[in-house]
Amino acid sequence: MARNILTSPVDRRLFLSLAGAGAGAAALTACGGPSTSTGAKPSAAALDFDGVKPAASFDFWSNHPGKSQDVEKSMIDKFQAKYPDIKVNLVTAGANYEEIAQKFQTAQAAKSGLPALVVLSDVWWFRYYLNESIIPLDSLIKQLDVKLGDFRSSLVDDYKYDGQQWALPYGRSTPLFYYNKDHFAAAGLPDRAPATWQEFAGWAPKLKAASGAKYAFMHPALAGYAGWTLQNNLWGEGGAWSKGWDITCDSPESVAALQAAQDSVYKDGWAGVSSKESADDFAAGLASATLSSTGSLIGILKSASFNVGVGFLPGGSKAKTQVCPTGGAGLGIPSGVTREEQLAAAMFLQFVTEPENTAEFSAATGYMPTRTSADMTAVLAKTPQIKTAMDQLAVTRVQDNARAFLPGADQEMAKAAAKILTQQGDVKATMAELKTTLEGIYTKDVKPKLKA
Repeated sequence: MARNILTSPVDRRLFLSLAGAGAGAAALTACGGPSTSTGAKPSAAALDFDGVKPAASFDFWSNHPGKSQDVEKSMIDKFQAKYPDIKVNLVTAGANYEEIAQKFQTAQAAKSGLPALVVLSDVWWFRYYLNESIIPLDSLIKQLDVKLGDFRSSLVDDYKYDGQQWALPYGRSTPLFYYNKDHFAAAGLPDRAPATWQEFAGWAPKLKAASGAKYAFMHPALAGYAGWTLQNNLWGEGGAWSKGWDITCDSPESVAALQAAQDSVYKDGWAGVSSKESADDFAAGLASATLSSTGSLIGILKSASFNVGVGFLPGGSKAKTQVCPTGGAGLGIPSGVTREEQLAAAMFLQFVTEPENTAEFSAATGYMPTRTSADMTAVLAKTPQIKTAMDQLAVTRVQDNARAFLPGADQEMAKAAAKILTQQGDVKATMAELKTTLEGIYTKDVKPKLKA
């Protein structure tokens, strides 16, 4: 069993700085995704932008998180009005974070067609760091006088490793509990999210009987980051994917949490499993409740023909708070483009993360405003549900190491969840298999890079 070596965000940052040093990082390639072979780490002197003139144009790769293409275009138009000599080419580089990762890897291998700014997800960006495919932003932050202290610390600190800043937060989110207020009222239920999953299990038969919906609850699509949202179920029962680097997905607490999820589908029959996007299923009225990203909020509000309620994630029998993970994406600058392109991209990165623009992005998507000084008055007046997401940020929990830092682990968790929730596989046996897989990734690709 892997030793419980690292437990805190600071320790994990130390881990990544160690893993990124020298040729040792080259082995962090298990289970697909971008390779992590390394080259020579750029020196501080090599990142001096004094006297550099911003490029006339650069490419910005995005998957438009939270259906943000229109607001991204709006911010580009405003940026180009302010800087008419810089053209931003918005490129749809994939439908999700994985597709961007693969496209970025292909461009890296070809050493051509690279963007100057790219969306980096919570479980993919550190591979770019290990691969030295992105640059530290510190010299650009200083030169452009980016107000780093005004960013929400819990969001910006996620990208601080090896003593440097490697990205800035962009489409940052937590899951939210979405519910159909009309269905809840018809069932005689309180107008709120359940405090625990046990409470919701008691509500579910009433919802099915009164609402006419196919399901009381729709589990998120398993390909859509099951490892992310299932942390909520695990933590509520005292379980986790891992505790530090000790893989605990097969603990009695973890098995109990996932058994309850399976029972909701098969034994009790009040839950379904989304095949594509639970937010769309919920908005279409197929289920009375679901979990989905805050980035789905605006889309749900626009699509739903009923009154939408939002609340904190439910707790469990062991924990009723600190059961919500953060997630989402940041923006980074690749190392393989010219200094001129990097500077132009940094200017745009500074622009889109300014208080008024992060408020606009939040209003259009439901993602978190990344700046503490962002004036959300108008946004909250129009969409008061966003305040629930902002308030929940104060009771979030750092993601399990196994999910966030083991290369390919998220995909392995999704496979295990599929076996449990769509094939009615034995929960204990499936989690034992997952543990073996995750420990193999850790032992082969991570442990050798840690100092004793």
